[in-house]
Amino acid sequence: MTDDQTPATPTQPTDPTPTRPTLSRRGLFGLAGVGVGAGLVGVAAGVAGDRAVSAATSHTSASTVYPFYGPHQAGITTPAQDRLHFASFDVGDISRDELIELLTDWTVAAARMTTGGSAGTYGPASGPYDAPPDDTGEALDLPASGLTITFGFGPSLFTTAAGVDRFGIASRRPAALVDLPHFQADALVEAQTGGDLCIQACSDDPQVAVHAIRNLSRIAFGRASIRWSQLGFGRTSSTSRSQVTPRNLFGFKDGTANVKSEDTKVVDEHIWANAADGAAWMAGGSYLVARRIRMTIETWDRTALREQENIIGRTKGEGEPLSGGTEFTEPNFAMKGRDDAPIIPVDSHVALSHPDQNDGAVLLRRGYNFVDGNDDLGRLNAGLFFIAFQRDPRTQFIPIQKRLAANDTMNEYVRHVGSGIFAVPAGVTKGSFVGAELFA
Repeated sequence: MTDDQTPATPTQPTDPTPTRPTLSRRGLFGLAGVGVGAGLVGVAAGVAGDRAVSAATSHTSASTVYPFYGPHQAGITTPAQDRLHFASFDVGDISRDELIELLTDWTVAAARMTTGGSAGTYGPASGPYDAPPDDTGEALDLPASGLTITFGFGPSLFTTAAGVDRFGIASRRPAALVDLPHFQADALVEAQTGGDLCIQACSDDPQVAVHAIRNLSRIAFGRASIRWSQLGFGRTSSTSRSQVTPRNLFGFKDGTANVKSEDTKVVDEHIWANAADGAAWMAGGSYLVARRIRMTIETWDRTALREQENIIGRTKGEGEPLSGGTEFTEPNFAMKGRDDAPIIPVDSHVALSHPDQNDGAVLLRRGYNFVDGNDDLGRLNAGLFFIAFQRDPRTQFIPIQKRLAANDTMNEYVRHVGSGIFAVPAGVTKGSFVGAELFA
């Protein structure tokens, strides 16, 4: 994004090395680490086979590069790419200076990889011959493919569950970075919840996204390790008017009313944090909420079309509201049907989530579909990895989700099993590191 909040302009790759700080000695040792953290084993299996499909459905070219440096982090209002690798990290027993060193090392590597370069100075096929390469190499011959890398800080980075201020930043925790409440019908799995830090890697090539998380995890070796991660495909929202509305695994168009990057006034008011909000270091940043939502695919597939449309509040084909029009026609919640009941059911997903029903609250969604094989009963372990950015979760995501959790008829077909909330700092200036203002 530029200063006037217009979408970032893709560029061609350039060599970022001269203007960036160098990787620390600790980071180099991390690259030589033998373990890369839970959640990465086997994630590349099958990735290469669907690269052609990803390229064919993408709105960008493989050579697209989104600027890493700027007033806001990329990967928020950037046109949503087709692939995701998201990872939540636990920080180890390290000092404040070592945490800053880790963030600096991550910044150096991310700036290089988002241009299509390697994670380290030498790359995967050169450098000291008797030492491990400083890049894993699976993206060696691949272009940037629109890669964006977005960093966030979880509540536990500021204060542990036991109340310990490990890094001297507890007093700087933003009031908006709340612990998410327990929502009705939540079935959260602890191993898929929370985290001190998060990294969102989005790309139009799945192997490029996997490569980013894999190398950032290796760089963190001995300082932070992956708590949980999620691969996603087939974005479930559009963040630009240049994109068509995608479909989720229920077969419906998803994110029709999503905030678009071109809506600069809405983005400024509802997505970017402001110094006046109470945490000056977060100005220009945003708050990320992630939810892993398991879909009961088999039950949904046996549900009548009429009932599916009543649950959603839109038609399955065009995606227009049941009150009529086209996909982008505003729903008419007052329109009555033959039985004198609202033609859009009051407990439909559209009715409950619409800004008119939530004091004008909106979210910028960047969710993805996921299919993680089958469970022990032979059912698809599949669903929606929901990601939303906002200015203040207390007035945006939380009240909306409370309303949905209590009343949405879709709850019969979904189960929230993972969750996380993170403060996403503003963009990075050259020569600095992500989140530097927090430690100033």
